Amino acid sequence: MRDNMRNLMKEAGLAYGNRTMTYNSRLAQELGSWADTQESARDIHDLLFRAYFVDNQNISDTEVLIDLAGEAGLDKEETRRILEGRIFSSQIDKDWERARQSGITGVPTFTSRELYIVGCQPYEVLERFVHHLNELQAGD
Repeated sequence: MRDNMRNLMKEAGLAYGNRTMTYNSRLAQELGSWADTQESARDIHDLLFRAYFVDNQNISDTEVLIDLAGEAGLDKEETRRILEGRIFSSQIDKDWERARQSGITGVPTFTSRELYIVGCQPYEVLERFVHHLNELQAGD
């Protein structure tokens, strides 16, 4: 599975490190949701991606997330308050519920016109999906 992921990431031009652990991303999702409401110097989502997939950091650890938020230009004390208070937990619950209701079972998921592509897919699959959607639109 790891080799497949490494190959897909390479094909997409994305860095991929030697991940040895899988960490719960729930708290990182809460951080990302909050960060989306803030102005920051760097995109927290890119930093979270690199931390998890390249640097093998534990993105369920509050201190790791606070450091990443600081790198993004977010206030570290405010980040601590948001994470420790679980301020965005209900937002993530809503996001997960919307995903379940939509039949989304993995990430990333691309959806349009009740058609879905689930999981990391080769570029060619995404390209065929877009071409198919364009053909459907042309037929409308």
